[in-house]
Amino acid sequence: MEFTAGGRLEVRVTPADVGKRVSVRQLTGAGPGAEKFTDTVGVLTSWDGDVLLITRRTGESVAVPAASLVAGKVAPAAPARRRGPAATFAELARAAARAWQPVESEPLGAWTLRAAAGPAPGGGPGRVGFTRRANSVLPLGDPGMELDAALTRVRRWYGERGLPAYAQVATGAPDTQEPLRAELERRGWRPEVSAEVLTGALAALGDRDADVARVRLERTVGESWLRRYQRTGTPGPHVRQVLATGPSVWFATVPGEGGLPAAIGRCVTDGRWAGFMAVEVGPEHRRGGLATTVMTALARRALEEGASAAWLQVETDNEAARALYAGLGFTAHHRYHHFRSP
Repeated sequence: MEFTAGGRLEVRVTPADVGKRVSVRQLTGAGPGAEKFTDTVGVLTSWDGDVLLITRRTGESVAVPAASLVAGKVAPAAPARRRGPAATFAELARAAARAWQPVESEPLGAWTLRAAAGPAPGGGPGRVGFTRRANSVLPLGDPGMELDAALTRVRRWYGERGLPAYAQVATGAPDTQEPLRAELERRGWRPEVSAEVLTGALAALGDRDADVARVRLERTVGESWLRRYQRTGTPGPHVRQVLATGPSVWFATVPGEGGLPAAIGRCVTDGRWAGFMAVEVGPEHRRGGLATTVMTALARRALEEGASAAWLQVETDNEAARALYAGLGFTAHHRYHHFRSP
């Protein structure tokens, strides 16, 4: 990691670089022989007073006292070959939003309020939102008012619908939302679920040797597909609407026994992007390559529709899925977190 100019260490990072990817070196330890250098690379989230907050690619936030800096610079973005198909955060975020559309939405400046909820089970009080992705505010840009006023509006909007208020906030890549994350945390909002957004080359996935003749592709979601899908119990109209909505939606099914599919998947083609969701394999059919088979079949259909790049989202604690997707050539682009209002 090179910090020098003419043989001298220099701190070339300032508060004006908030939001950029930076690389800094700090001196830690005290006393003769105890000093050591620590390097931190990530997005400069904030520079409050005498402390820098840097978010690493993993989503971890590191506080660095400004007085401890011995070197620092704005770092270039990670090479495209490591990030998969080149894409900005905003492009991917909007593609993902189009692929998982809510039942109801309302603009708040450049933010989008989203809801997809059905009645509470058993007719009890409250409502149940189908996934946090479809029941959270997507804060891309300026809400058109001060942050506290915007968050008050967010809480009221979801409260009127009997839902908790969530904000979907991304971190870990250039131009993501580290400053907003810091502001939410200061106000007591806490992340409940974190996920990683992965990207990969679509052709490489479509070229895999898989028995795709077993896969049935359909435009509409069927009853058997829904029985295999583990994200919902008894699916109501709001679930079906979210699943069916998108630029070009395909549902994949590998038939199983007793009318229950062995494996399922969903893909949305949107321009150059193909987004993969709801890839699930029955417990009795796992480790047989069915997830790869489903994704290969969907990838080939997306290639026919003109797509060239793929994305998907996986929760950070799903180690098995992350290993599968890494083996298929997907790499991390950024993370997002669902922050819940206190």
